[in-house]
Amino acid sequence: MSEDPQWPRASDWLAAGGAPDGRHLVVVGVPCARSSISLSRADLTPAAVRAALRRYSTFDADLDVDLEALRVTDAGDLPVADLAGEVLIDAVERDLRALPRADLVVLVGGDNALTRPAARALLPDLSRAGLLTLDAHHDVRGFHDGPTNGTPVRGLVEDGLPGGHVVQVGLGSLTNSRAYRRWCDDRGVTVVTAAQARRQGVATTVRAALDELAGRCDAVHVDLDVDVVDAAFVPGCPGARPGGLMPWELLDVAAEAGRHPAVVSVDLTEVDAGGDEGGRTVDLTAALLLRVAAGLASRS
Repeated sequence: MSEDPQWPRASDWLAAGGAPDGRHLVVVGVPCARSSISLSRADLTPAAVRAALRRYSTFDADLDVDLEALRVTDAGDLPVADLAGEVLIDAVERDLRALPRADLVVLVGGDNALTRPAARALLPDLSRAGLLTLDAHHDVRGFHDGPTNGTPVRGLVEDGLPGGHVVQVGLGSLTNSRAYRRWCDDRGVTVVTAAQARRQGVATTVRAALDELAGRCDAVHVDLDVDVVDAAFVPGCPGARPGGLMPWELLDVAAEAGRHPAVVSVDLTEVDAGGDEGGRTVDLTAALLLRVAAGLASRS
C-alpha cells in the first residue's frame, strides 16, 4: 500500500532532518555490549530502534507537539561494537566530542558502559554537572573487572562528579548490595527506590530532582536505563526484575527529561535487541526516544 501523506512516520522524520530553524536534536547510536556483566547483544539495539521508529508518528498527543518542528540530526552509530573497557570509554568520549552542537543529544545504546564517557564528553565541567539515573541498579561496582556496565556512576564520581550532584530514581528492592548502597550514602548520592518514587509519583519525583539539580549544576545528563522497568514488560533487559516501574511511568520521565532546560544529554541503555521477545523492549526504547524529543519540542 502507498504511504499516507497525512500520517508522517517518525523514521522518515529522523532521516529527513526536520525543521531547519527548530531546536536542534542530535541522535547517535552507541552499539557497545562487550563490557556487559551479563551476555548481551545490546550492540544490535541502535539499528533495531531506528527500524522500530517506522511504527510511530511524529505527533505527541499528550504534549500536543509535533516532532517535525524540531531540527534533528542522525549522527549514525559510533564504530565501537568491538570495543570494551578503557578502550571503549576513550573512543566513545572522543567521538562524542566531535558531534555538532545541539540543544539536546540522545544516545541510543548499547549497554550502560556508555554513560560515563557520554557525561564526560557532553557535560562542560563535571565538577559543576549533575547526573540523574533511572535505573534498577546503583552502577557503583568496583573495577575488579575493569570498567563495565556496572561501574559508570562510580567512575564518574571518581572522575570528579560530586556525589551530591547524583540522583538515582527507581532502585529495586533486591537488585543492589548493602555495600554499594553504603558507598552511595557516604558520597551524598540521593537514592529514591522504585516503591518510593511510585508513592510520590514518578514524573513528579523526577521533575523535582531535575529542578533541584538545576539549582546547583550548570548542566545535567540523564541516564534512562530501561531495566528500571518491571521485568514483565521488558524481555530484552537482562537486568530487569519484578517490582520495577511501569512503561508509561518511564515514558513520562523521558518527556520530563527532554523538556527540562538543564538537561543537555540523555542516554537509553541496557536493551538487548538480540534477546527481545516480540520486539517489545525495542518498541519501548523507540517510544522513549520520541518522548524525549517531544519534551524538547515543548521546551518554553
